[in-house]
Amino acid sequence: MSCNVLIVEDELSIRDTLAELFEVDGTRVTRVATLDEAKKALAAEPYQLILSDIRLGGKRDGGLQVMAAAGLLSPEAVVSALTAFPDQDNRLASKRLGATYFLEKPVGLETIASVAAKHGVPSSLFPHAAVAAADETTNGTA
Repeated sequence: MSCNVLIVEDELSIRDTLAELFEVDGTRVTRVATLDEAKKALAAEPYQLILSDIRLGGKRDGGLQVMAAAGLLSPEAVVSALTAFPDQDNRLASKRLGATYFLEKPVGLETIASVAAKHGVPSSLFPHAAVAAADETTNGTA
């Protein structure tokens, strides 16, 4: 099983750390820093997991726009909003736009990997997640 992961984060160190977490066999990671790059990536292929910062390049709603585009271009994706500004408006807007998770920075890699594993996306911490999720589906437990 192959998984596509999109990481939308304007801070290079966070983007690289998240990408490294998902760079495992069977997973293709696309990392972008801007809303425009995210839209291009979403138009190019579907994703199973999208991690998006809410504030991109100083824009308060850049990540929300990513979520809106993901809803149209990759509707099956599990979307996780990442933010250092966890106000109620962002939380509600993220949920309304299809985010499954709203994670407050700093968030541990274990938490992100666990969220991904629940949806069959492997990471360096849970490399067999896709196999386990496939087994649950074929055994009728998912």
